[in-house]
Amino acid sequence: MPVPYLSLRAARHLHLAAQGLLKKPRRRARPDDILATITRMSLLQIDTIHIVARSPYLVLFSRLGDYPQRWLDEALARGELMEYWAHEACFLPRSDFGLVRHRMLSPENMGWKYRPGWMEDNAEEIAHLLTHIEQNGPVRSADFEHPRKGASGWWEWKPHKRHLEGLFTSGRVMVVERRNFQRVYDLTSRVMPHWDDALHLSDEAAAQAVMLENSARSLGIFRPEWLADYYRLKKIDAKATVTHWQEQGTALPVQVEGLGAMWVHRDWQPELALAEQDKLHASHSAVLSPFDPVVWDRRRAEQLFDFAYRLECYTPAPKRKYGYFVLPLLHKGTLAGRMDAKMHRKTGTLEVIALWLEEGVSVTSGLAAGLHAAISDFARWQGALRVDCKRLPAALEAEWGPGWEITSPSGGL
Repeated sequence: MPVPYLSLRAARHLHLAAQGLLKKPRRRARPDDILATITRMSLLQIDTIHIVARSPYLVLFSRLGDYPQRWLDEALARGELMEYWAHEACFLPRSDFGLVRHRMLSPENMGWKYRPGWMEDNAEEIAHLLTHIEQNGPVRSADFEHPRKGASGWWEWKPHKRHLEGLFTSGRVMVVERRNFQRVYDLTSRVMPHWDDALHLSDEAAAQAVMLENSARSLGIFRPEWLADYYRLKKIDAKATVTHWQEQGTALPVQVEGLGAMWVHRDWQPELALAEQDKLHASHSAVLSPFDPVVWDRRRAEQLFDFAYRLECYTPAPKRKYGYFVLPLLHKGTLAGRMDAKMHRKTGTLEVIALWLEEGVSVTSGLAAGLHAAISDFARWQGALRVDCKRLPAALEAEWGPGWEITSPSGGL
């Protein structure tokens, strides 16, 4: 059979379809959409920066539209989700516990996330901490005082926070809920009472094979070198895996304009047929998180979307090209621009500090309307009453002026 040929536009649309970002939601979100959406993406990366809504909530909003942020917290508390190191710190379906269990059992391979020396030197105190949790129930690091009042900085974490992080990475405790976004830890044996490593732990290679296929399914269309990054797998022969998938029919080869050989997971075969006929249309405009799966692999984002992006919040202010926490802007299948923004919660104002369009992107009435609606929805969901714009491309400034009122506040928070 001839290998399907896709335009670059069609390939982008297929990827966005797999990610749930091709079209605007057709109905209001429901609580069970949280697990379904995370399952579709495989992973939801966690970040604590709060200059606008925290990243995991924003990634869900980009796909679901207006929803109460507490739904994510409630899904974790109900046991539908778990947290662990996957791409980085991530929410993932608790049913995928077995996929990451091997990492828990070999924490010394987790680099900076686990310090064997610390755990050995503090073994007695850590044993007392585990006994405390067993006897008194779940804990937060905030439940324990810092021995040096006023200390600050990650390198001065109080001992019990370090203990809990080590126990979390080694799989002896799990996060059972978040209170004000602070982790609450309980014993893994109590969270997963029916799990027995001797009975339930699969071969590590088999777990990695599932993670690779999850990655392929969540990407929709992919190059072999894109697969390992999704779960941060090491020493993986992705090319051999994809060759095997092609022989099995798990991955379908395609040729993509400007990118050459790529593959599509078989679950997206109906969308592939539409994409080949250029009938897979994008209609969604949305504000994305810097930690959205579409852009978290910066090289992939540049290859597929011609979107060169880096997060500059850890870059000294004078050296930043764009801003502290710059949000990619999706418009009908393209990453059309980026926006540095801040949510002023006391005044109910979303401040657009600056907005840039990508090279070659023209301001049409459709783009202006799409981005205006996306930013309005983004602001409304966070409870904003107004959007203030400081620095815009001239054509958008002519369309939007210095800002606008939000018609009705959302209950999304």
